[in-house]
Amino acid sequence: METDPSTSPKTDPYIALRFPEFRSFLGMRFFLTFAYQIQAVVIGWYIYHLTKDPLSLGMIGLAEAIPAIGIALYGGYVADKSEKTFLLKCILSGMFISSGVLFLITLPQFSAQIGNSHVVWLIYAMIFSIGIARGFLGPAVFSLMALIIPREHYPNSSTWNSTSWQIASIAGPATGGLIYAYGGISVTFFVVLVLLAASFCCTFFIKKRPPNFIPKENIVKSLSEGIRFVFNSKMMLGAMSIDLFSVFFGGAVALIPVIASEVLHVGAEQFGMLRAAPALGAVLTMLFMARHSPMDKPWRNLLLAVTGFGVSIICYGLSTNFYLTLIFLFFEGVFDSVSVIIRSTIMQLLTPDEMRGRVSAVNSMFIGSSNEIGAFESGLTAKLMGIVPAVVFGGSMTLLVVTVTYFKTRVLVPLGLKEIHAGEN
Repeated sequence: METDPSTSPKTDPYIALRFPEFRSFLGMRFFLTFAYQIQAVVIGWYIYHLTKDPLSLGMIGLAEAIPAIGIALYGGYVADKSEKTFLLKCILSGMFISSGVLFLITLPQFSAQIGNSHVVWLIYAMIFSIGIARGFLGPAVFSLMALIIPREHYPNSSTWNSTSWQIASIAGPATGGLIYAYGGISVTFFVVLVLLAASFCCTFFIKKRPPNFIPKENIVKSLSEGIRFVFNSKMMLGAMSIDLFSVFFGGAVALIPVIASEVLHVGAEQFGMLRAAPALGAVLTMLFMARHSPMDKPWRNLLLAVTGFGVSIICYGLSTNFYLTLIFLFFEGVFDSVSVIIRSTIMQLLTPDEMRGRVSAVNSMFIGSSNEIGAFESGLTAKLMGIVPAVVFGGSMTLLVVTVTYFKTRVLVPLGLKEIHAGEN
């Protein structure tokens, strides 16, 4: 007989995992992220193989970020007023269709007929469609998780949610690199389709719940309400802003295909290891944080974490040794994971249930696509400045952002989360 989660002590580091629906939710996110990471790593490697242009890697991020940002607010509005499980099924179906098209267009007999340039543009088109799905996915997932876990367990559920994501991010690039090296691009996309189907199946174990928001005014006013809420919360706005600019300038991880090929001179297997290194650092740190929360002084810890992130990016850019580069990318993931836990916990605790979709949409506009926009920035600066200067520039700008933020928000540094929450209420 399974233990009733409500009787477990609040200090139990596994309390969130004792809820069956949350386990199904984690399964859905794990398989989806696993598929997404495999797809992302092989698309980057495949397109660079076809074009030999670092800007083409930046274009991958831009093709996904534009629709994700453009539709994010509407996606949040839809998530708030919709039944979340059905919405997830629709989103996953759309992503499955887009990945199915990627599988078809990369078949050797198809790509040989239409030529490499047409294949590249068709890939960008499918990435664009996946970006549209992402605009709805973030708010739907954020809203659903809050409905299946009691509020007092949000910090623990955020840790395990992020840990699951990071584990998939470790397995994804490494698996993608191996499958691509030994099976080719088409076999890799077939595996992606299988994983997406597994993610879809997990949603059948999550109960349907009626929406907790019924619009009583027009869509513009409803969306404005979510925006006003975020901008009136100093800590939430500050956390989103620092993450946006640090990831924008620190998006040099997108240049790993170029670093692997042109600087380190390694193949697809080592490339997969490089892509997995940040996620390995992140997941180990998150497992540690399941017992040792960074929320005692969240703002201080956030600033320290982003500082470490910037330093790791600079060292990664200057390294010419494969193993040193692995270490620096590992620590990039360590510091980034602390930022993720603090930011996600702040959002879960400070957001009212009826506004979760819209607030998550604003967060997506700030952060959800900052990696993709940062990838474009890195690709552009790499083309203009060269690979190593572009990476060092990105890390240096991240440190500048942290410094400016510190001087503007010093009052938050010594405060605990409860003190900040009380001050905002």
